[in-house]
Amino acid sequence: MATWFLIVFVSLTLSLFLHLLLRRNSSSLPLPPDPNLFPFLGPFRWLTQGFGGLRSFLRTAHHRLGPIVSIRISFLPSIFVSDRFLAHKALVLNGAVFSDRPPAIPTSKIITSNQHTISSGSYGATWRILRRNLTSEILHPSRVRSYSHARRWVLDTLLDRFRNGGEEPIVVVVVDHLRYAMFSLLVLMCFGDKLDEEQIKQVEFVQRRELLSFPRFSILNFFPNFTKFFLRKRWDEFLQMRREQSEVLLPLIRSRRKIVESERKGYVQSYVDTLIDLELPEEKRKLNENEIVSLCSEFLNAGTDTTATALEWIMANLVKNPEIQERLYDEIKSVIGEEEGEIEEEEMKKMPYLKAVVLEGLRRHPPGHLLLPHSVSEDAELGGFKVPKKGTINFNVAEIGRDPEVWEEPMEFKQERFVGEGGEAAVDITGSRGIKMIPFGAGRRICPGIGLAMLHLEYYVANMVKEFEWKEVEGDEVDLSEKMEFTVVMKHPLKALAVPRRR
Repeated sequence: MATWFLIVFVSLTLSLFLHLLLRRNSSSLPLPPDPNLFPFLGPFRWLTQGFGGLRSFLRTAHHRLGPIVSIRISFLPSIFVSDRFLAHKALVLNGAVFSDRPPAIPTSKIITSNQHTISSGSYGATWRILRRNLTSEILHPSRVRSYSHARRWVLDTLLDRFRNGGEEPIVVVVVDHLRYAMFSLLVLMCFGDKLDEEQIKQVEFVQRRELLSFPRFSILNFFPNFTKFFLRKRWDEFLQMRREQSEVLLPLIRSRRKIVESERKGYVQSYVDTLIDLELPEEKRKLNENEIVSLCSEFLNAGTDTTATALEWIMANLVKNPEIQERLYDEIKSVIGEEEGEIEEEEMKKMPYLKAVVLEGLRRHPPGHLLLPHSVSEDAELGGFKVPKKGTINFNVAEIGRDPEVWEEPMEFKQERFVGEGGEAAVDITGSRGIKMIPFGAGRRICPGIGLAMLHLEYYVANMVKEFEWKEVEGDEVDLSEKMEFTVVMKHPLKALAVPRRR
């Protein structure tokens, strides 16, 4: 208790002093309103509750003060935006100013190798080369097509797990199988080899542990010089977690390096292959092993947890609304008939109802309710308020996608919003023509994997519905309550009865 009191007291004293100093030096434009009567005191109410407390706090603040508010979490204000027009102005129309990242907090600095990842990197030459490498070498449509065999292998594995060795219906905890499947696929794309189940589960364990440990280690970021003394054991635990992650990923990286250096022919290029000889223009050097571990970790997390979460939410709504599931199955039959085998990419292009179901799932249940924080490179104006240079600005994806002025009955799952004229074509999920929903972000920092994510969502939803009828389990009806982990997941994971369509 004494340690906590000291940390909080020092934080509040220094922060209040800087707050008064910044107010004296501010321009004529005011900062967005702060919902707290005493700055810095408010955040301590929800920090103990994690991101779930923050979401509730922000919802109340926006309702009371409007679509743009500021909260003092550190020395500079953190600004939160829940309005689609303001988001479009900042992210798209004024993207060069709003595309930086704030300096990494101490624990993130270690995980990202001093911000040498795409999601955390400062807006500059190093970030551009890392992003260009990913988009051109791995996420280019021609390269994505080259992984069709991997998608098919993972699909077969997934369907076999749902059958569990028989043809009778079984009850499955859907997300467990989806997460394993996505890890199997992304591990292959990252390291170029099919790993056995034990290896995949090792990778899944260290990656999931890192994601779920953020709340536990967040206290280390408040005045780290104090926490390194008073919370030494927790720092040791955090650093040990990072070492164990490296011990799992480094052998895979080094094995791949040997294959590349031997110039062996006939292998499909993996993400690690593209990183081995990549030159950093500003530092005039190649990536070191620790940085490659961070980039591989980012690649795995970005493609597994978010996709598995989105898939679970979509399947939950199909189970809860069997009439939507049946109409989707009818569309699938109308395109492929009674043929056996997987539904392929070209066939999915003829399934507008499938795309509508996926888009509505992303609108109603975006895996991330807030974009990763942005930072501004110079003083800027937004909504009549000042956004100070190096200030942090956050965009509320969930509130934008559930705006009742855009979406009728926004909390209902209505896939017909995206069907026919005024449907999919009228909603640009990249946000470039105007923002109505931004599950992948928008502007220069939009998720580079948007195309791959949409392909995976449509591919696995279509094939799961083709092979099985998904029914509610008596006594375990679908509950759409939310819980914050790394992504916003189902509070009660989906249990469903998987009934084979053909026996």
